[in-house]
Amino acid sequence: MITKLPKWILWGGAVLAFSAGCVNTTALMGFANLSVSHVTGNVSLFAAAIAYSDAHSILYIGALLLSFLAGAILSGFVIGQTSLTLGRRYGRALYFEAALLIAAYWLYQQHDYLGQLAAAMACGLQNAMVATYSGAVIRTTHLTGLTSDMGAAIGNWLAGRSISKPTLGFQAIIWYCFCSGSTVGAFLFAKVGYDALLVPIAIVLSAAFIYNYVSSTLPEKRQPKL
Repeated sequence: MITKLPKWILWGGAVLAFSAGCVNTTALMGFANLSVSHVTGNVSLFAAAIAYSDAHSILYIGALLLSFLAGAILSGFVIGQTSLTLGRRYGRALYFEAALLIAAYWLYQQHDYLGQLAAAMACGLQNAMVATYSGAVIRTTHLTGLTSDMGAAIGNWLAGRSISKPTLGFQAIIWYCFCSGSTVGAFLFAKVGYDALLVPIAIVLSAAFIYNYVSSTLPEKRQPKL
C-alpha cells in the first residue's frame, strides 16, 4: 500500500502510461487492427482463430503474444528484481524500449507486420519494468486490473472502510494518462498515420535521458548495488 509516493515514480508512471496509450491506439488503428498492449483480448482472438482453424491468424496472434512476453523477459534480464528503486537499470531498459518503438515505426512504414511485433515487445518491456512499489502493483500499458483495483477501493470507501488515498490517486492518474495518450494517438493517426509513433518515441527517449541524469547525480552511497 502506497503511503508516500516519490515524484519520480508519479511522473514516470504518468508519462509512460500516456506513451503506451498512444502506441496501442496507433497499432490498433493501423493495418494490423490488433492491440499491442492488451494480452487478454489477443488471447481471446487467438482462441477464436483456433476455433475457426485460421492458420494465418493463429501464427500471427501467437507471435504477437510471444513478443509481449519476450519484452517482459528482456525487462527482467536488464533490470532484475520487481521493486521500483531509483538507481536500477531503468534507463537502459528505456533505451531498449525506444529502440523497439523506432524499429516498429520503420517497419510500419514498410507495411510490415513485424512492426506490430516490435511494438508489442516494447509494451511488454515497459509493463514489466514498472512493477511494484510498496506492495502496490503498477501497470502502465493496460487498465483492466487498475480499474478493478480502483473500483474495489472506491467500494471500500463507500462502505466506510479505510483505503490508501495515495494509491487510489496514483491509479487514477495512470488511468487518465493512458486514456489521454490513447486519444492523442487516435487524433494523430487520423492526421499523420504512423508518424503518431514519433510522440511516444520522443517521450521514452526523454524519460531515459532524464532518468540517467537524475541517477547520476545521486550520492554514491544512496545508489543500490546492481
